[in-house]
Order: sequence, then structure tokens, then C-alpha cells
Amino acid sequence: MYKCAMLGCGGRARGHAAAYKHVQGGTLSAICDMNLERLNAFSKDFGIKTTYSSYEKMLEKEKPDVLHIVTPPTIRHSVMKIASDAGVPAVVIEKPIAIQGEDYRDLVKLADSTSTKFCVNTQLNFHPANLRMKQLVNDGKIGEIKFIDASARSTPVDQGPHVLQLVSSYIDNSRPKQVFGIISGGENLSSHQPSPDDATATIFYQNGVRASVSFGLRGGPLADGNESRYQHKRVAVYGTKGFAHWRMNGWECFTQEGGYESGVHSYGEEDVLGQAGLTEAIFAWLDDDKNVHPTHLKQSLAEFNLLMGMYHSGMTREPISLPFDPPDNIIEALKGMFASE
Repeated sequence: MYKCAMLGCGGRARGHAAAYKHVQGGTLSAICDMNLERLNAFSKDFGIKTTYSSYEKMLEKEKPDVLHIVTPPTIRHSVMKIASDAGVPAVVIEKPIAIQGEDYRDLVKLADSTSTKFCVNTQLNFHPANLRMKQLVNDGKIGEIKFIDASARSTPVDQGPHVLQLVSSYIDNSRPKQVFGIISGGENLSSHQPSPDDATATIFYQNGVRASVSFGLRGGPLADGNESRYQHKRVAVYGTKGFAHWRMNGWECFTQEGGYESGVHSYGEEDVLGQAGLTEAIFAWLDDDKNVHPTHLKQSLAEFNLLMGMYHSGMTREPISLPFDPPDNIIEALKGMFASE
């Protein structure tokens, strides 16, 4: 049984904690938050008696095998570096992994030097219905993959990491080699997760697959008729013999053997199982280095680099070869671009 701890007791952390009802390989034994009211409420609700208001003290005393970092994206690198320096064996970090070029480069350096196994919490990869669609694709039921269409109705940096990871997962994490994108809207550039409001891009991957992705209320199509910007994530994979389409609340596919099939599911029920699956996968990686987590840090950074390339392509109106070195202060440059329009 692996010993697990959590930094941050906000709303998203509750999803991490709730999943432990379904986790077999470890227990959540300690939590930390500087907000004592939030910390105490979390402790009561989940029955976790060991609490800390100091991150460093928790790591020193508890020495967890796995640490969940559920903090704002503006402080990703600093807390990850502390965990790495403390020798924490594995860390689950919330998305987005970064905000712009500067913190991205800091994390690339960390990824190249750390012995800590970092993975990013893009848990849709482990939703049971999505796993069934991926198994169908992996078994060759839709033939050779020719095209992927994926979207979300929230901003690129908010839900883009989920969508780009889903695309990667269907093509064995093949790395992107070029992106040609457009961006619009600057309203969200001053938020706690600064991002253009909308983006659409064509992506070419090293394995020859082409994908189209769209983000934002103006670019992302409605899923299941739900107007919410958060009930929208989806990925459709088209092959030479059929297709597979996963949505947050349903799925559909076509194969030559089974014809057209479809079904519905509860996102809430699927998500807690997906979160548990992501957590179990980090245990499997600790058990055996060959069981690399699907959302490991270097893969997630490649997807974030793609997102930065999408922004830069929208600014320069040119396709961007990947990976690329994003310019400094890209968020400020975007603010200036939209302010002048």
C-alpha cells in the first residue's frame, strides 16, 4: 500500500480524494492547506486526521510515496521543485501544467533532471467509456486512423490539456510536428488561467495522423445539447473502416462487425472511476519503470508546447513547426494584440 498525501484542499482536490474509495493500491493519509477553515472542512468530510498548514513540514514528516498537488497553475514549478528536491517518488499535478513560455522552460529543465515520477491529472484518459473506445481502436475495429476531431467549449488552457491528451492517447502519444491555428478573444487573458477565449487548429503528428481541435464557446460544438461550457469535452477518431466518438455523457461508434452503436453514461460516475484509474496508474509506474504513466510530465509538456504553438501561429498567421521555443511574455503579447484590435 502506497502512502499518499495532498497539497491543496480546494474544490478540485475533492475529486482526487473521493476517488480513493475505488483505489486499491494506496491510502490518502495526510493533507495540507494554508487556509485552516478549508483544511479542517476537508479533514472532516474525508476522515483524514493528519493535517498540515506547511507543505515542507508535511513532506519532511510524512515522507509520502505519492503527492497530489492541487494548487493554482501560477505556482506549478516552485512546488514541483520542492517535491523533487525532497525526494518524493511520485507526484500527480493538476492541469494546466504551465501558463506560458517561461514556466514551460523551467519545467522542461526539471523533467530532464528529476528522479520524481510526475504525471499530469488529465484523468479523462481513464474514464471507463473512453477506455472502451480506445480498446476498440487499438483492436483495429475502425481500421487505420486517418483523422481525429476533438473539441471543448472552455478556453484553450482550461480544457485544452484534456482534449490534447485525449488525441495523443489514441495515437500512442505520437508527438505533434506542426500546428496551424487561429485564436480570438482576450477576455480571459487576465484570469487566473490566462488564455485566449477561443482557438481552432489543424495539427500534424509524427505518425502521419492529422487532427482538428477547437476550443471556446464560439469554436467548440455543443455536446448532447448541453449549453454549459464544462459539459462539452469530446474526441472522435475516424478510420478506414469506421469511427469511435467519446463524449462526456455518451459515446457512439461504427464498425464493420457491429454496425452503428451508441450509449450514454454519467460523467460524475465515470470521472471518479477515471480519477481512481489515473491514481492506480501512478502506483503501477512506481512498481515497474516500464509502466510509464500515459500522462507523464514530458508527454504533457509536449502537449503544452503544442498549445503555445497554437497561440504563436494565431499571432504570426503562420504554421509553427514543433517543438518550438515559445517567446517570453506571450500572454502580455496576446493582451497587446487583442487590445489593438
